[in-house]
Amino acid sequence: MRNRLLALSGTLCTLCTVLGTAGAVQAPPYSEAVKYADIQAAYIDEASGMADSRENPGILWIHNDSGDGAYVYGIDRKGVTRAIYLVRHAAASDWEAMSYGPGPDGKGNFLYLGDIGDNARARTDTTVYRVPEPKIPSFPSSPEKAKPLLTEEPTIRRTFQYPDGAHDAEALMVHPKTGDIYIVTKEVSGAAGVYKFPKEPEAWWEKNTLTRVGTVTIANEKHPFPNLVTGGDISPDGTKVILRTYAAAYELVLPSDAKEFDVIWSVTPVAIPLPPMRQGESICYSTDGKTLYTTSEKTPAPLYELKAK
Repeated sequence: MRNRLLALSGTLCTLCTVLGTAGAVQAPPYSEAVKYADIQAAYIDEASGMADSRENPGILWIHNDSGDGAYVYGIDRKGVTRAIYLVRHAAASDWEAMSYGPGPDGKGNFLYLGDIGDNARARTDTTVYRVPEPKIPSFPSSPEKAKPLLTEEPTIRRTFQYPDGAHDAEALMVHPKTGDIYIVTKEVSGAAGVYKFPKEPEAWWEKNTLTRVGTVTIANEKHPFPNLVTGGDISPDGTKVILRTYAAAYELVLPSDAKEFDVIWSVTPVAIPLPPMRQGESICYSTDGKTLYTTSEKTPAPLYELKAK
């Protein structure tokens, strides 16, 4: 979101608090956020998407917002870049989100990258890319952005449109069992629409029309830019969803008697406090689902974790 927020917001955010969503009265299910590192690379200045690696334990995948190329960065627990990959056959107009997930058959380890930002609500080329998750070479290296590694083929490119007109969006999620792809929109009203991709056709390059399957409402935040969904993820066991805004995180838990996953979008979110960040847009579950990771745009980008109680 380069230059989208007022310069004043960075100062105001240090004073922000969150009241949470109306009706969210449960105690937060996670411990207080702990900062464990800063991302050290100056070229990661708009961290907008993140996913916990399955192929490389201890690595978080990060990508920048608009203004960067089609790069993904492997970051270790000290905030050090361990790998830089250029996604083959991909463009990066306004990358806003990343998710781990299986393929459409429920198998494999893939990274999904969401070129889904649309401030003007006028784009006709919004796209979600899917690439095999890279396995970082074990030999010692000092990655250089000028000499990136390349992701493996194929790069699946799923362009899409909404059924009710264009939307801005910054949250992309993939169900860990089915491979179903979801987008949650960024709405000033706080009533974020939840949209689902159709099953992937054999002709995957054809444009997809999404289906609206729910609404998640965030309200009552005290923040210069309140109630805007900027990131999200589905837990590895498929029973929880985490969404974040500039001020806080919100978790939805699938009822134990639910017959289908999409029931989750009607659940009242539980508010989870986050520390003040200059422009928080990324959040994900750890591979075991017991930790939340989150970061922010701007340099240096802090890396926080929240442990499940």
